[in-house]
Amino acid sequence: QVRLVQSGGDLVQPGGSLRLSCSASGSIIVIYGMGWYRQTPGKERELVATVTSDGNTNYADSVKGRFTISRDNAKNTVYLQMNSLNPEDTAVYYCNANVKFSHLLIRRTGISWGQGTQVTVSS
Repeated sequence: QVRLVQSGGDLVQPGGSLRLSCSASGSIIVIYGMGWYRQTPGKERELVATVTSDGNTNYADSVKGRFTISRDNAKNTVYLQMNSLNPEDTAVYYCNANVKFSHLLIRRTGISWGQGTQVTVSS
């Protein structure tokens, strides 16, 4: 069992900043890629940013230059620093991770999702 717990969602004004965090726990052997996604009602879940186990990053065009994804492997945690926020960034943000874990002494690999956190950008 692998759990991802998120924190950091809030109501912020346009132009403001926010930092989301997502920590994984459980019988983790190694975490490969980690990422952030977001979703608003009536829209598909959108990939925001990803980071590989060796630190390579990718960003959606809509957030490039404003958001930064990072990870602390010692803490099994991924972060999303969001700057210059605008109302179009309003969404529920989800983290995920591709995790190799131990279950009944057997190694398995699968994707785990966080519970989601609301980010609202409004004046």
